[in-house]
Amino acid sequence: MSNHTLNGEKFAQMVLLGANHLSNQSQMIDSLNVFPVPDGDTGTNMNLTMTSGASEVEKVSNNHVGEVGTSLAKGLLMGARGNSGVILSQLFRGFSKSVQNKETLTTKDFAEALEAGVETAYKAVMKPVEGTILTVAKDAAKASLKVAKQSDDFIEFFEAVLTEAKKSLEHTPELLPVLKEVGVVDSGGQGLVTVYEGFLASLKGEELPQDHSAPSLDELVNAEHHKMHQDFMETEDIEFGYCTEFMVKFEEDKLKENPFDENEYRQALSEHGDSLLVVSDDDVVKVHIHAEYPGEVMTLGQKYGSLINIKIENMREQHTSIVGDQKEGQVKPEANTKRSPLAVVTVGMGDGIKEMFESLGATVVIEGGQTMNPSTSDIVEAVNQANADHVLVLPNNKNIIMAAEQAEELADAKVKVVPTKTVPQGMSAMLALNLEASLEENHEAMSEAMQFVKTGQVTYAVRDTQIDGKDIEEGNFMGILDGSIKAVNPDQMEAIYELLLEMVDDEEDEIVTILQGAEATDEQVGLIESFIEEKFEDIEVEVHKGNQPIYSFIFSVE
Repeated sequence: MSNHTLNGEKFAQMVLLGANHLSNQSQMIDSLNVFPVPDGDTGTNMNLTMTSGASEVEKVSNNHVGEVGTSLAKGLLMGARGNSGVILSQLFRGFSKSVQNKETLTTKDFAEALEAGVETAYKAVMKPVEGTILTVAKDAAKASLKVAKQSDDFIEFFEAVLTEAKKSLEHTPELLPVLKEVGVVDSGGQGLVTVYEGFLASLKGEELPQDHSAPSLDELVNAEHHKMHQDFMETEDIEFGYCTEFMVKFEEDKLKENPFDENEYRQALSEHGDSLLVVSDDDVVKVHIHAEYPGEVMTLGQKYGSLINIKIENMREQHTSIVGDQKEGQVKPEANTKRSPLAVVTVGMGDGIKEMFESLGATVVIEGGQTMNPSTSDIVEAVNQANADHVLVLPNNKNIIMAAEQAEELADAKVKVVPTKTVPQGMSAMLALNLEASLEENHEAMSEAMQFVKTGQVTYAVRDTQIDGKDIEEGNFMGILDGSIKAVNPDQMEAIYELLLEMVDDEEDEIVTILQGAEATDEQVGLIESFIEEKFEDIEVEVHKGNQPIYSFIFSVE
């Protein structure tokens, strides 16, 4: 085929290689997370989004580029996860609309489609921020319009597009000060550049370098592995409740102090759980383990390097949802068989948090949050499962809001998103729920209620960095108040105390709610209660076992 036109087959090959390259680079993109918390997931989200798009493209059997584009947009839309994934889906949504009636493309057609994608993506974001994937896409699209006037050769054309995208990516720290402070480029922009690298390699007929650092855990851990346990035991018999997967990227300075030995590491991990798999090479070690305290096993890995690609699942909750607590011969009743006028779908991670939302009136709780953002398709499925004419969706995470908003267009019910960014905001919004009121009235009341709560979170740093004017060392505990790091301390309790002093105003606030994480102890809870009682005599304290991973404590102050 000539390099002067692009047909459906060639575009499909570009998409597939772009998706493959993104998959291979997703861990690196995850590591660009600005906050040094153990939940950087931009690469993971973009990878899962692009993989969904590529899967739809593979189903196209004809050579019409417009149909390939339509299938790509459909797959991206349904598979979109996180803000970066949603923006990626919107870029190609606009692109596909521009080319939907075209059998083949010229460079001019392609450039106009890139520009249409940028316009669609910017419209989808309420407050576009420059120095992000949006900027990289915009700069590349502008360059493409100029290049298309000068060249009709697709290889020359896309070399120029990629060059401009990379130039724009390198400039992102100048536009977004926090990137410059931390010393990274924008992770979403890096993801888009990675996709474009795959596009160009496909046009040239080249193969991109593969990441053979270690066998995939997906290949090593068969999906039936978990079901085998679930089929023959009761939920309460699960000794180690969290399926924990992560990687450790080796760092030379740490290996000098702690030389890595795979067998010794495996033996150390084995004392903390079962179903253990450890695979390593010169660069990384991958771990799969069922553990009761995920933080402890990840801390063991930090002796050798930095944590990346973390995934934690609550197996007790999974077990209950798959087989329930029913005995043989009992029939599990169907849920929500009668359609209701109003329902709530919310997102939460940790069986305790799930139970709290259900007790407050949530119809469906999607398991997810940090490290595990549900896709647009997941949210649509939950909305449909709620079986109601009107549904309120509470994302409880700023990185899930855009996917929830996309679900508004796709669900069977009329949907409104209450833009909750944290679990405490979601809880506060739920207290304002009135099942007798209309969808619009509830949306207004719940959106207002969420603004009167402050959220504090305690976790640990996965790398050395400097942010918010604070020097942070790997392993330090951090107290985060509404997205801003307020406390950094090698002692967890001291970090908690510093955070609470920042959060609580004895004159204005009335109640502190403590959500105890999976790794937090009752002794720590007692110390926190005593501290609050000593420092803030008129403040009421409530404690709930949230059992959330990653964040040992979540505080709500109202």
